[in-house]
Amino acid sequence: MRAIALEFNELSPTLTEKFMAAGKLPNFKRLHAESQVAVTEADAPAPDLEPWIQWVTVHSGLSYAEHQIHHLGDGHKLEADNVWDVLSDNGKSVWVCGSMNINYRTPINGWVLPDPWVLRVPPYPDYELLPYYKFVSANVQEHTREDSALSRGDQVDFLKFMLRHGLSLSTITSIVKQLGGEKRGDVKWKRPVILDRIQYDLFRWHWKRAKPDFSTLFLNSTAHYQHLYWRNMEPEHFKIKPEPGEQAVYQEAILFGYEQMDRLLGELMAMVGDDTTLILLTALSQQPSVKYEDIGGKVLYRPNDFQKFLGQIGIDQPAEVTPVMAEEFNLDFADEEAAKAVQAKFEQINVNGEQLMRSKREGRELKTGCQVWRQLDEDAVITLADGSTVPFFDCFYQLNLMKSGQHHPDGMMWIRSPQVRPQVLAEKVPLVAVAPTILELYGVEAPSGLSGRPVLQAV
Repeated sequence: MRAIALEFNELSPTLTEKFMAAGKLPNFKRLHAESQVAVTEADAPAPDLEPWIQWVTVHSGLSYAEHQIHHLGDGHKLEADNVWDVLSDNGKSVWVCGSMNINYRTPINGWVLPDPWVLRVPPYPDYELLPYYKFVSANVQEHTREDSALSRGDQVDFLKFMLRHGLSLSTITSIVKQLGGEKRGDVKWKRPVILDRIQYDLFRWHWKRAKPDFSTLFLNSTAHYQHLYWRNMEPEHFKIKPEPGEQAVYQEAILFGYEQMDRLLGELMAMVGDDTTLILLTALSQQPSVKYEDIGGKVLYRPNDFQKFLGQIGIDQPAEVTPVMAEEFNLDFADEEAAKAVQAKFEQINVNGEQLMRSKREGRELKTGCQVWRQLDEDAVITLADGSTVPFFDCFYQLNLMKSGQHHPDGMMWIRSPQVRPQVLAEKVPLVAVAPTILELYGVEAPSGLSGRPVLQAV
């Protein structure tokens, strides 16, 4: 048996139904009609309702209370097996393409491409996938910056890699149109779709070449659009209304994301035929975020230059910096004492009387980011631990739009398989049931101790 888990991050069951009913998503509608359809339910409320937490649950079958993987990039700390480890141990070949916050045991029977935010889990085989991984990581981690962190040599290596690994004419055409559109108008916001298309090209190339027994394909662009543009899609939920010019550009940005995923879904369904099992997973979804409306909306700030920023605020301990999402980044110091000292200094640094940085320490690492989420004046200043000051915008830049979508525990699990009877399940399915369900499709016993049970309704 062959199966592909389509990991379309944070797609909303509600929006998917709405757009299908409006005739906007013909391929999703077809897959829905041919599948066992369930709404999944994540096991953790905010602040633990994060995709990098819930995808660990999807892949391992462990609840957050059991796996305790809380931060993006910490998947390497998971001690349990994921579904691909179990399947590999049972003689199945695997192709893990971009799945979030993962680890895997070596040797593994197949290829593994970690998500672009990870630091300590290498691609496998690294000699083959490293040019792709390096390029995509740099673009995703610093997508809010105008300049590229990549050298021209890195970019050339990536182009050579993709020309050998499935770059399609349709993707080349999309890239040319995108770059041309950026010169003529405000369409840079569409770039995440291009990264999805490139990842799909790589996925398709290896899938057709290796025909793995189990694969995953993780795509994230629509989750990104939902976080930024929900205010434009449904302004009625928000006190702060979009400006007319902004609304003209972004009103249908979320629908655009769903339509692009529908297009890729159609291409994939045509490629694999009816005999390959498809498992659509979203882990969680989104909803309007109105929590910050009374302070003018949630505004995000990110350091202009991470290493320079540490010096600007009086941090002289050397640290390895790893950008994460939005305003967040990680600092890895030489030892635990250095991390403690910096955390203590963070607590003394403020902007206009408000503590500037939040941080959580784990050993020698600090998970940190600017915790000021309101609009600051151009002359705002940071007051350092010694009483000196530095202009805020000498250190930070403001991300282009305020966030207006937040996470919701409902997700999607649609299974189209010759083994499974199409129907809509009336009850929600706990997220811990996903991994056991996937393993049952292969007739493979789930690891002992998992609380979830398979939910397959056989033909």
